[in-house]
Amino acid sequence: MRTDEAAFDRLVEPLRRELHAHCYRLLGSAHDADDALQDALLRAWRGMDRFEGRGSMRTWLYTIVTRTCLDNATARGRRALPMDLGPSSERIVFEDAPASEVAWLGPYPDAPDARYERREAIELAFVAALQHLPGNQRAALVLFDVLGFSAAEIASIMDTSAAAVNSALQRARAIVAEKVTAPEALGKLEDTRTREIAAHFASALERGDADALVALLTKDVTWSMPPLTRWYSGIEAVTDFAVAVPLGRCPSWRTEVLTANGQPAVACYLGESGDAVHRAWSINVLSLREDRIRDITSFLDADLFARFGLPPEKA
Repeated sequence: MRTDEAAFDRLVEPLRRELHAHCYRLLGSAHDADDALQDALLRAWRGMDRFEGRGSMRTWLYTIVTRTCLDNATARGRRALPMDLGPSSERIVFEDAPASEVAWLGPYPDAPDARYERREAIELAFVAALQHLPGNQRAALVLFDVLGFSAAEIASIMDTSAAAVNSALQRARAIVAEKVTAPEALGKLEDTRTREIAAHFASALERGDADALVALLTKDVTWSMPPLTRWYSGIEAVTDFAVAVPLGRCPSWRTEVLTANGQPAVACYLGESGDAVHRAWSINVLSLREDRIRDITSFLDADLFARFGLPPEKA
């Protein structure tokens, strides 16, 4: 007997958030995750009669969602960050045109009550590393290491053998270990401390205080700004960029501290002067090492602000 739509929604709702995060890990875009989850749940609704309560509802939904994401990933290709495209810039580039032909990795908004299986499994560095894996390896790694499915369950989800899953896991772990060279230390810091670091970064920008901003950074800090392809690496290059561009060429900032990808983040609004209207400019995701900022990823996309529940302007 066909389950009605309201009953189906009640079954799915407790799993919707984790299914969406799963889509994001596999696809690297919250927008793509929206589309994939909607498509997968439509497939599940249409195929509910075939489920008939056999096995786990969670496993059944993950099967449909994973296969949908793999189809989408094959069609759209992997998403990138500027460091995937070439070496860091040795000097400041003032006229850097956005690369519209690149499918860029995007940030992931955290719900107020977000709970992840492992916080590091939603962090930007991990999701970026996943994009370097073939689809089957990407899915196997997330399903096994993040979500706790067994090799046999993953084999069923991906319509393959347990031996193929174990082989995919081995190759995937090796590649991710190369890409994520230093484990995130964010989980070792209290949430209040990570928010303080983000607040100090935001305050330094608003005050135009280069010394205060630089004091927050590690020696090997990076700063990237998708969809711009140029990026900077090392305290000297990043300091030169910070002084010349966000603290030099940009007249006035307003900020909002938030979280993204389970990490501290700062939304920045740019104004022509201190008393002008400030308009949405960037979502800056901060990756930490101990109590310093190791990576700044500034997503220059005003459309992201609505996804984060932020207004398009600040006074």
